[in-house]
Amino acid sequence: ITEKSIRRTSLSKSHSKGKDDLVLQYVVNNSLREHPILTKLRLRTLEDPWSIMMVASEQAQLMANLIKLINGTKAIEIGMYTGYNALSMALAMPENGCVVACEIDDNYVNIAKPFFKEPSIKCYDLIAAGEAGTYDFVFIDADKSNYDGYYEKSLELIRKGGIIAIDNVLWSGKVVNPASDDVTSQTLDALNKKLHKDQRIELSMLTVGDGLTIAIKR
Repeated sequence: ITEKSIRRTSLSKSHSKGKDDLVLQYVVNNSLREHPILTKLRLRTLEDPWSIMMVASEQAQLMANLIKLINGTKAIEIGMYTGYNALSMALAMPENGCVVACEIDDNYVNIAKPFFKEPSIKCYDLIAAGEAGTYDFVFIDADKSNYDGYYEKSLELIRKGGIIAIDNVLWSGKVVNPASDDVTSQTLDALNKKLHKDQRIELSMLTVGDGLTIAIKR
């Protein structure tokens, strides 16, 4: 497998590298139903130099639809960035729904705050608080070196039939024969291979955005 053949694989987001992808833009133009508040947050996020980290709107809508499909009312996002996907998940839930969004960078939290009605900022251990097995959906999109740990904790926190969505699992195609000095690609490749064998879940890996894994707890 050559680097050129890997690059031919469509791994892009509609707001970044996918802006010139006519097929991807067709998909967005004919399927995206973006809430006005999400549009405002997306446009604000595009002003940030690291806006490439934002979850693509088409991917966020897919996950919102999954939450609706399983009648989800409790979700976690590990690695919120400016909150686009967290807000998308919240909008997919009923009034009594709850999204726990985790972000360590206060600058990003401050961008997100104006777009959330009365956000509550807390810091506590969900498992120690007795919430294991009570969540419907978890989205992992934080530091790749800790993905395996996030996955295991998420598996504890979600209920049977709940969904764990893991972002960036294809890492621009670099997970295919990772370079010897590319620790991030090696880490993601190891996790992908682990999940493939993990009998605790049902599994699909999608070429959405930069690669999205959907794991359903058995």
